[in-house]
Amino acid sequence: MSDSRGVPGAVGRVNLAEPLALYRGGVLREVEIAWERVGELREGNLLLLFTGLSPNAHAASSTADPSPGWWEAMIGPGKAIDTDRWCVLCMNSLGSCFGSTGPASINPATGERYRLDFPALALQDVARAARAALKELHMPAPQVVCGPSLGGMSAQAFVLQFPDLAPNLVLISTAMQARPFAIAIRSLQREAIREDPAWDHGRYPEDVEPVMGMRLARKIGMLSYRSPDEWLERFGRDRVAGYKPGSRADFGIEFEIESYLEAHAERFVGSFDANCYLYLSHAMDDFDVAEHGDGDIDKALARLEAEQALVIGVESDILFPPAQQRDLGAALQRAGVDVATSILESRQGHDSFLVDHERFAAAVGAFLDKL
Repeated sequence: MSDSRGVPGAVGRVNLAEPLALYRGGVLREVEIAWERVGELREGNLLLLFTGLSPNAHAASSTADPSPGWWEAMIGPGKAIDTDRWCVLCMNSLGSCFGSTGPASINPATGERYRLDFPALALQDVARAARAALKELHMPAPQVVCGPSLGGMSAQAFVLQFPDLAPNLVLISTAMQARPFAIAIRSLQREAIREDPAWDHGRYPEDVEPVMGMRLARKIGMLSYRSPDEWLERFGRDRVAGYKPGSRADFGIEFEIESYLEAHAERFVGSFDANCYLYLSHAMDDFDVAEHGDGDIDKALARLEAEQALVIGVESDILFPPAQQRDLGAALQRAGVDVATSILESRQGHDSFLVDHERFAAAVGAFLDKL
């Protein structure tokens, strides 16, 4: 495979010409969306990529930004999403903190950060902002709409609202709505942030973020992002270096698994705005395909004009378990979409799409090759 850092690309932010009407009501003015393109745009080769909760628009390296992206192993010449064929346009979600308008942005009406004055956010709004950005960029309708996790929900929101703009779908480790377990996990994460005194009802200054709340939120999240079997294999009951059996417990880090969670928490602090995290996390819980069909999933999906779809997940995912991917695939099939549902045997849980590239590349690449 050639070095994808030589792939033509572009990075930018687009200002939406019109105010954005929001799914839950209200209007957002002076909206900006950050985007990144990898590959050359040709007729019928645009792949629109929505991200998960915390990534930015930099999915893969290109001449515009040669640093590795969050899906570097999947996007590039000769890779599963082959940039010799596809032009990948990745949008940073509305509500995020990586260049798109969100709670951390300046409210033009006040000159201050939105914070909790930011309006109620739905993933339908993420999709609407992406559609408006496509228009502003004079981009054609995408041939493929793709997204993992939250991005898979955003992709569904896109095709439900703009059914004529997405003939092919790639939905990864996602679902038509969140189950109680996933809602409970994210609820605890949000509570950890809100209970941190530094959060101050969302009014924390830029240089004093709710560190403890964000650390705990990340640790709680990691419990659902990976699988118990993977951790058993990797860590067992191993203690950290220097631990002495029989020593008086100080209730600090003793086991390797605790050290692992601590390392992830340390890396997360300072990388994502707390209020943005709250809004996007809640938007995942709020999303429900059935809303587009008066409470009926089949009625909602009947509006789709998609031709083919890949629905893919892993057996070890406890956040979006494989039954939800099977349900999604079956519902799309009933709507007349030619669906390939693939449940992989990866042991790495929900985050498998970020780390188990070999399995995901084979499935995604095979699907895209046949289009």
